[in-house]
Amino acid sequence: MNVALEFGIEGIGVWSPELADWASAQNILCGNVECAADAAARPPAAILPPGERRRAPESVLIALEAAQQACTMAQREPRDLPHVFGSAYGDLAINDYLCATLARAPREVSPTKFHNCVHNAPAGYWAIATGCHENSSAVSAGDATFGAGLLEVALLAHRESRAALLCVYDVPAVGPLRDVIACRSAFAAALVLAPWSPRAVARAKLRVGDGATTLAPVPALLHASHAGNPAAASLPLLDALARREPAALRIAIAPSLNLHLEISF
Repeated sequence: MNVALEFGIEGIGVWSPELADWASAQNILCGNVECAADAAARPPAAILPPGERRRAPESVLIALEAAQQACTMAQREPRDLPHVFGSAYGDLAINDYLCATLARAPREVSPTKFHNCVHNAPAGYWAIATGCHENSSAVSAGDATFGAGLLEVALLAHRESRAALLCVYDVPAVGPLRDVIACRSAFAAALVLAPWSPRAVARAKLRVGDGATTLAPVPALLHASHAGNPAAASLPLLDALARREPAALRIAIAPSLNLHLEISF
C-alpha cells in the first residue's frame, strides 16, 4: 500500500488491572501518578445486561469495557459503528478448561463456556449490549494482532467514509498453556477512528512498510506487566496520545512488515 491513509482518532478506551480508564492511563503514561498494581480485578462492563455480565468471561468484560469507553469519548452511538475485535489468543482460561474437560469427561463440557471460547464472542456480546447490526469482524494475528486490526479499521473508515471501532484484548495464559504462551496479564485497548475532522483528538497518517518493531518505552510497571500481552502493542500509540506529542511509530502486522504511523495534534 503506497498511498498513506489519513484519519482522525476520536475516542480511546483502555483497561487493565492498573488502568481503569483513559483518564487513569493518561496520568500514568504522562508520569503524573505512580502506577499501582492492585487496582480492580474485573472491569464493570456496565454496557452489558446483568444476565450477560454474569455469563461473560474475563476476555469479554475487558474488551467491552474498553470499547464502551472509546465510544463514549468519541460521542458516537455504539450501535452505529462497524467494528473489529482483535485477540491473539482468545480466552485462554476457557481454552484450558475445554481441553481439560474434553480429556477427562467430554459430556460435562459447559455449553456457555463452549460458546465463549470463539474469537468473535466479544463481538457477539457487543451486538447484544448495543443492538448494533453493522459490519463485525474478529481478527487474530499473533503478536501483530493490534497492527492487523488497526489497518483493517483504518481501511474500513477510509473506504466507507465513516467512523469505525477497533478493540484489541488478551488475557493471561493458565494451566499448561503457560508453558507455550508468554501472556501473563489482562489488557484491552479500543479506538474510534473516522475521517479527519476537528472533533478528533489526534490526526494520523498510516502506510505499510518493512523493518523490525519493538515495544517503545513506557512506565516500568506497565512494560514489565504487559510485555507478553499482544494487545499491549498499542501502548506506544497510547503513550503518544496521552502526552499529545507528535510521534512516528512502527507497529507490526507481520514478522517483517509493519505500519508506519505518524501522529499529530
